[in-house]
Amino acid sequence: MKKILIIALFFTVSTAIFAQKQKIGFVDTQVILAQYAPAIKATSDLTALGKKWKAQLDSMQQDLKNGYAAYQKQAATMKPEQQKQMQQNLIQKEQYMQQFNQQKFGQQGELAQKQDELMQPIRDKIYQAIEKVSKKQNMKFIFDKAGDVLLLYADPHYDMTYKVLDILKTMK
Repeated sequence: MKKILIIALFFTVSTAIFAQKQKIGFVDTQVILAQYAPAIKATSDLTALGKKWKAQLDSMQQDLKNGYAAYQKQAATMKPEQQKQMQQNLIQKEQYMQQFNQQKFGQQGELAQKQDELMQPIRDKIYQAIEKVSKKQNMKFIFDKAGDVLLLYADPHYDMTYKVLDILKTMK
């Protein structure tokens, strides 16, 4: 029992000593993305593209709404085959609108693909800059304050965000 206690104590002390020698820092990628010019431009381009497609979708919805209103007004005076034709036309418009929405805004839609296409090179540069800063500062670990990692407290002395931004400004 004493041996187990001594081994556990030794392990705890050696882990504490090891942890004290490791330099740890953090960055806030949200701040980096908000201040890094290529990220700002990519975000702006994505927003513009999304607004363009949203306007097209809104136009389709308005057209469909007008079509339903016209159908309701005219349905009583139409022949059954005209009613059926108009109903099929409205169903086709609604299906096209749903397909358009999914194609542009769906999880694997064009907007998501465009975001990956524009943001991946930016993320790669940010990670390269983080790596450069961590090597220059002898950091063993860099956490992302904005990510899924829960960082309850961080001493601002170890904030590498602006050092990463400085590196990004000098990178080509």
